Amino acid sequence: MSLIGVIGAGVMGVGVAQNLAQTGHDVVLVDRDEKILSDALAAVARNTRMSRLMGGPALDVDEVLARITTAVGAEGAAKCDLVIENVTEDWETKRQVYETLDAVCGPGTVFVVNTSAIPITKVGSVTTRPDKVIGVHFMNPVPAKPAVELIPGVHTSEETVQRTRDLLSAMGKKSVDVKDSCGFISNRVLMLTVNEAAYLVHEGVADAESVDEVFRSCFGHPMGPLETADLIGVDTILYSVEVLYEHYADSKYRPCPLLKQMTDAGLHGRKSGRGFYTYATN
Repeated sequence: MSLIGVIGAGVMGVGVAQNLAQTGHDVVLVDRDEKILSDALAAVARNTRMSRLMGGPALDVDEVLARITTAVGAEGAAKCDLVIENVTEDWETKRQVYETLDAVCGPGTVFVVNTSAIPITKVGSVTTRPDKVIGVHFMNPVPAKPAVELIPGVHTSEETVQRTRDLLSAMGKKSVDVKDSCGFISNRVLMLTVNEAAYLVHEGVADAESVDEVFRSCFGHPMGPLETADLIGVDTILYSVEVLYEHYADSKYRPCPLLKQMTDAGLHGRKSGRGFYTYATN
């Protein structure tokens, strides 16, 4: 694959672009304005410098950045052989992105949906190439996580599956095969856990630190569920739970009101400087 498009330059898009570039791939990183893209490149540089300190390989910052170009608007991905989409977990936003990509990309371009909950067959249905649409649920931080969920849709071809699996292997990822089901494996379980942990805080049963301490000390988790929410993004957690609630029409996925309030207040976790915890900002 000569050029890979990465749509969305938020936390996940930055991680995917960095992972691709540091494993020798040429990348075009796409978002809606130059400021977002400039900040994204700065984040890639910062994360690359910190790689060894965080337990990863020592990386050449200039070499990684040299493999990443940027473009405003989905049209910037027109010449890509494969596109990895990382926009917010909102169906209308994703639908518009895929309708645009379908119009501007060549018929052979594979669309990789980086989603934590939205069914892949649903995404494929708004394109003229459902056989070339496949889901890959990357975990955050992308360069540090060794595995991903690989989700073919109903119409995804074996060729698309193999092309995607080969790329993931080249990125250093193990693919865990999952059937197309809203939330897949990880978020059918994780989002319930985080949502219920938020209810504990909302109801005054315990504060965030106490909830997380139980999971760290009693179960050996490296991070508690609310620390995890801050890392993923409280807004992303909310959108994912809402997708599960809408799809399954099951009250067990009813979003915690605290998640809604925090999202409205801009308390999105690490990326905003404050969520369940407060973080130093650069």
